[in-house]
This record gives sequence, structure tokens and C-alpha cells, in this order.
Amino acid sequence: MKLNQLDLSVLMEKLGFNLLLLAKVMLILGIAFVLERVLFAMLKRAYVRSEQGREDATRYHFLKNALRFMVGLIALAWVIFVIPSLKHFAVTLLAGAGILVAIFGLATQRAFSNIISGIFIVSFKPFRVGDMVEISREHRGVVEDITLRHTVIRTWENRRVIIPNAVINDATIINSTIEDEATCQWVEIGISYESDLDKAMTIMQEEAENHPSCIDRRTAEELDVGFPRVSVRLVSIADSSLILRAYVWAADPVMARVMHFELNRSVKLRFDREGIEIPYPHRTVTFKGSMPVAGGPLVDKKDARMHP
Repeated sequence: MKLNQLDLSVLMEKLGFNLLLLAKVMLILGIAFVLERVLFAMLKRAYVRSEQGREDATRYHFLKNALRFMVGLIALAWVIFVIPSLKHFAVTLLAGAGILVAIFGLATQRAFSNIISGIFIVSFKPFRVGDMVEISREHRGVVEDITLRHTVIRTWENRRVIIPNAVINDATIINSTIEDEATCQWVEIGISYESDLDKAMTIMQEEAENHPSCIDRRTAEELDVGFPRVSVRLVSIADSSLILRAYVWAADPVMARVMHFELNRSVKLRFDREGIEIPYPHRTVTFKGSMPVAGGPLVDKKDARMHP
């Protein structure tokens, strides 16, 4: 037991450690913890007194992460300065700072790029915490957090996408809620050429206007001229169908998305009741020469033709 204590004492002496240094390190860590808690409390109090909008939430999350990073960095530097062996090692490294700084700069270039990009995001606000965004037509969801290094997006499947700030700062961003959350949802359905076009357009308009999520976004001028709350247009004449599109407004992108799915169902059922056909692909097979009969010889492949 005494031998083990002696070995531990020798090891601590070699590291420049003693009980006083250990107490200083613990004190530094305690001060850092208390300082972090105090700064967080002050930041949260300021956030509670604010309007608590999305811009305030964005600044709150970013500053909270920045304060944690700065307090931790200061505490680490203080601990290195207090411990003689670590201080001597740090001074030795700084003495040959030429090559070291170059290596350190290259190694941390991406990290500093993310930090600067994060500051730009918070400053210029292309999106905020709580906004519904689409990044480079690849990631869609709600912005959950903005840190010094990355941005967290919660997808519709409740998964988290972690994107470095430098990447998202250079990406094309579609923000559905930055100014006006109201969304014009397109509902497209194809009908057959034989169906009653005007009747199908009226059905789509009625079903959309009767949906509880449909809102009226008409201006005073549009109301004066009798512009409908939901307009339906024939947008395309396809190979086997007429494509109808209804322009339906909802209060926000989530309600618009759900409304779209429900209108697909209600319009389809109404079309079935009213005799409006939704076409599906047809193929007409034409044989040159005599038509083969059951059990008869097969037609040569070169003589067979398929026409849509």
C-alpha cells in the first residue's frame, strides 16, 4: 500500500502535480461551471422577456452554444497555464510557432469556416429556428438548432440531418416560412378525353373550397370581379389524359401538405360517383397478316407492332 502511494506521489511530481495544483484545477472547473450557468440564466431571462419569435429563438440557441464554447476554451487555457508541465509544453510549442501555426491553420480552416458561416446565418437570417426549409432540393424539414459548427434539421420522418454551416451557407435554400407561411398548394389530377371537362373542374373546385384547411386569399379587386376562391385550370393535354390543376391556399406548409393528400382522396371518390374517368395507360396490339387463334401458330416478332 505504501509503495503504491509512493509511486503515485512520484508520478504526480513528474507531472508537476500536487494537491494545491489539483485544488486549483478543481476550482477553475467549478468557476467555469458556475459562470456558464450564470450566463445561461441571464441569456434565458433576456429571451423570456423578448417576443420569443423565431429570430429570438435563433439568437438564443446560437449564443448559448457560443457561450459554452468560449467558457470551455477559457477554462482549458487557464488549466494549461496553472499546471507547470502543460505550461512548459505550450510555451515550447509556441516558440516554434511558424510551422505550427501553418499546420494548425490548415487543420482548423474548415472549423473556422463553419463558425464564420454560423455567424453569417444568425446575422443575415436566411432561416431561423423553427422554419420549414428545403436545402439544395435534397433535405426537407424544420430547423431545430444552429450551433457554431452545424445546423440541425428535423425531417418529416423525425430524423436529424446535420449539415455543416459552411455547406448550408453556400447551398440554395427554399424557406417556406420566412415571410408568409400561407402556401398555395397545387392539386393535379388527370381525366380522360371522353370525360366532361367543365364538370370535372367544378367538382375539383367544390371539393377544395369545402375542405376545412382551405383559406381565402383573394384581394379586394379579385372579390369585386368575382374571382373564385379556388381556381382550376387545364394545364396540360397529355398523351392519354387532360391534366387539371387546382390552386388551393392553406395557412401553412404542413396544413397544405395534409390538405393535398385528403383532396386526392375526396376528388377521386367524387369523380367515381359523378362518372368522371381517371385514365390509365392503354396499349393496342396490331398484327400484320392473319390474326392468330388459340392454339394456332405464333406471329413472327417482326410482324408484330405495339401502339400506345
